[in-house]
Amino acid sequence: MVQVNMETHLLGANELLARRNRQLFKDHKVLVINLMSSPGSGKTTILERTIEALGGQLRLGVIEGDLYTDQDAQRIEKKGVKVIQINTEGACHLDAAMVGKAYGQLPTDKMDLMVIENVGNLVCPAEFDLGEDFTAVVISTTEGNDKLRKYPLIFRQAKAVLLNKMDLLPYTDFNLERFKNDLDQINPSATVFMVSGRTGEGIENWTRWVFEEVKRKNPF
Repeated sequence: MVQVNMETHLLGANELLARRNRQLFKDHKVLVINLMSSPGSGKTTILERTIEALGGQLRLGVIEGDLYTDQDAQRIEKKGVKVIQINTEGACHLDAAMVGKAYGQLPTDKMDLMVIENVGNLVCPAEFDLGEDFTAVVISTTEGNDKLRKYPLIFRQAKAVLLNKMDLLPYTDFNLERFKNDLDQINPSATVFMVSGRTGEGIENWTRWVFEEVKRKNPF
């Protein structure tokens, strides 16, 4: 009797579709960011700020992942960006098949940058390649210092880590030195941005970096 490890099978099938997505994104010269975080980190606010800063310079599209509602997609749509909603209906992550289908509903010949806002979760999304160019993870000062050590995979894979809610730092017991030390041990090559989605602090540094990444993939 042959036994099949279902998780291995699912991840393998997903990897094939992710490769297909990646080639598609490359052919269309679109930089794709997989934006991940735990719930309540301020990920959607960061995305709104990103659109506000880059909307006049780049052509953007967004795939919005959530379990059941389209509340975040409505917020993004108000920024004048084309957004496709994916409701996973209980699944804790997006997968490459979902993203590939949603991508086909976007104006793919009129985009420089696409942001996939993944489902709020620090575990499952890290295990599923979507074909993105890189991942960016948002963590907030209000979440405490234990997240990096508890969920190392998602931070190990990240090209960028955004520490959000810096405006609230004085009112928390979040330890910046510990955060930096933990990240250095897990992923010393990650680019770190200290930001506040509420006040706009540090957003310019983040969006300038994203703009350069877009130019690097597709020189204007």
